[in-house]
Amino acid sequence: MKILVPIKRVVDFNVKVRVKPDGSGVDTANVKMSMNPFDEIAVEEAVRLKERGVATEVVAVSCGVAACQETLRTALAIGADRAILVQADGELEPLAVAKLVAAVAKKEAPQLVILGKQAIDDDANQVGQMVAALLDWPQATFASKVEVAGGKATVKREVDGGLETVELELPAVITTDLRLNEPRYATLPNIMKAKKKPLETLDPAGLGVDVSPRLSTLKVAEPPARKGGGKVADVAELVAKLRNEAKVLP
Repeated sequence: MKILVPIKRVVDFNVKVRVKPDGSGVDTANVKMSMNPFDEIAVEEAVRLKERGVATEVVAVSCGVAACQETLRTALAIGADRAILVQADGELEPLAVAKLVAAVAKKEAPQLVILGKQAIDDDANQVGQMVAALLDWPQATFASKVEVAGGKATVKREVDGGLETVELELPAVITTDLRLNEPRYATLPNIMKAKKKPLETLDPAGLGVDVSPRLSTLKVAEPPARKGGGKVADVAELVAKLRNEAKVLP
């Protein structure tokens, strides 16, 4: 069984994101970039399925600029067998990414596509669902446990009311939640081995996908700074402020 794992290169989660002075977007100059944490969980889950003998090959795919090769090498160091970069300059919208991933899936014919439920930069939470729709495959989102056997995937997923268990016929699309696993660290020997693993580069035109933007960003702004709190002398003053200023007491 082959597993396809789409991953995204994003600003590292430890970095404080800053908006460009002109408000045109987020400043990424000289900023540390890393693999999207949810996608890292997806890579780990795919590698674990391979280690259990369920999968035979794990293929990582990323869409974006040439620098995404670094992110793909990280996936290879974690345990992916090979990687594919769909190189495209400029910003890619979720629908364009979904079309590219679907085109790669048709080319590679995997039995399972596992990816993060969302990226931490745009928080769109759209690509997984769009890929499933474009491929007309069953999907399970927000997975916290995945089991694959007998041509089916059993997924325990997190919903507002608790947990829900669904069974999918393969091929299928699964998006990962935080509690699915804890990704391993890429060891130095595996990082060195990853440099020798195959990394194929494709282009959107070759896949027959138009990635022209459909949306335009008018302005990006930081949220307003929170106002500092104040101190009260006693309970009576607190109650008075809640009643007269905050208007939360009758």
